[in-house]
Amino acid sequence: MLDIKLIREKPDFVRQRLATRGAEDEKLIDGILHADEQRRKTLAEVETLKATRNRVSKEIGALMGQKKLAEADAKKAETKDIADKIASLDKDAGAFETARDNLMLRLPNLPHESVAQGKSAEDNPLVRMHGAKPDLAFKPKSHVELCESLKLVDFARGAKLSGSGFLLYTNWGAKLERALIQFMLDLHTREHGYTEVSPPHMVNGHCLVGVGQFPKFKDQYYGVAEGDDKNELGKLYLIPTAETPVANIHREELLAEKQLPIFYCAYTPCFRGEAGAAGVGTRGMIRVHQFDKVELIKIVKPEDGYAEQEKMLANAERVLQLLGLHYRVISLCTGDMGFASAKTYDIEVWAAGQGSYLEVSSVSNCEDFQSRRMNMRFKAESGENKFPHILNGSGTALARLFVALVETYQQADGSVLIPEPLQKYIGTSRITA
Repeated sequence: MLDIKLIREKPDFVRQRLATRGAEDEKLIDGILHADEQRRKTLAEVETLKATRNRVSKEIGALMGQKKLAEADAKKAETKDIADKIASLDKDAGAFETARDNLMLRLPNLPHESVAQGKSAEDNPLVRMHGAKPDLAFKPKSHVELCESLKLVDFARGAKLSGSGFLLYTNWGAKLERALIQFMLDLHTREHGYTEVSPPHMVNGHCLVGVGQFPKFKDQYYGVAEGDDKNELGKLYLIPTAETPVANIHREELLAEKQLPIFYCAYTPCFRGEAGAAGVGTRGMIRVHQFDKVELIKIVKPEDGYAEQEKMLANAERVLQLLGLHYRVISLCTGDMGFASAKTYDIEVWAAGQGSYLEVSSVSNCEDFQSRRMNMRFKAESGENKFPHILNGSGTALARLFVALVETYQQADGSVLIPEPLQKYIGTSRITA
């Protein structure tokens, strides 16, 4: 959530920054300012009436002391009328506040000034590339062909169990998926300083509001009901990413400055209601409703936010470097950034069988946008309560990393080599039919 003080004091600046996103969110500012002004005006009337009520109450006491009971009774009737007006105005002020806050919850974050302006992914600047595309002496197979021939994933039975967009890993495929998860958790906790947590896979709606996924994108997530009780729907949701529970761990808490920075790392399955448009992207493992991910979260002092984002990006890149995969880093433009982000880098890994890059990580600094929505603060040494910056990054996401790995390390005989760092986790150096 944006700071209401910023909107009041610099409405044109806020409109200008929102306009760079190209979604016309700046049109909400007038409604927010109107509701906020009406709320403040109404509260001012309430304070005036309370002062009048206090004065009249003192007059009643004086009249009672003078035995002027009739006049005192008239004043009592006056205070009742004032109390009724206060109650009515308080109700109005609450309605204005609700209207204002509902609009503010629909406002995305302001892009950082360093973010390039653009309309779509085509306008995203390239930051850097690492390594070279694999030089295969044969026509590479797609991951679908490899997974079927090596029996890594049973696509048909996965669909039979849960419908399209769900995967059934089998034998070496299941082992490889588990090996990748364990490898990434060990890397981030042992070498990068993150604390591992294992959060719930279902959360309440407040957590989704906190990270900015609700209310705007509510139709994209899976609601959960206990049994057939439809009244339970809306109380719990399957998580779309570990960011949702982990970033909320300290919601509604006042941390001490000495507790910062906080680095968390978590593995979870992730559930997404939308799996993309029909076509080649939906066949296989590239767009699915359930996938695994190792997520990185940082809670830091505002002055450290952007330096820590660069470090988090390097942490995610290290995964691909150790696995020997070619990738590129993209800086998302204003029109392609996520709702809660002020600045985002995407890491895209090369998949030889696809002949294209696949996004496996987004590393974002949300500044204080999420911490305001969560009411998460820290007490600075100066005594001031401040909102920390919250950062999130995929470190990294599967199944696209799985896709890139098997397509990159496929051999002419149809087998797949296993990169050395994974061999101790999976127990083999090559997967064969």
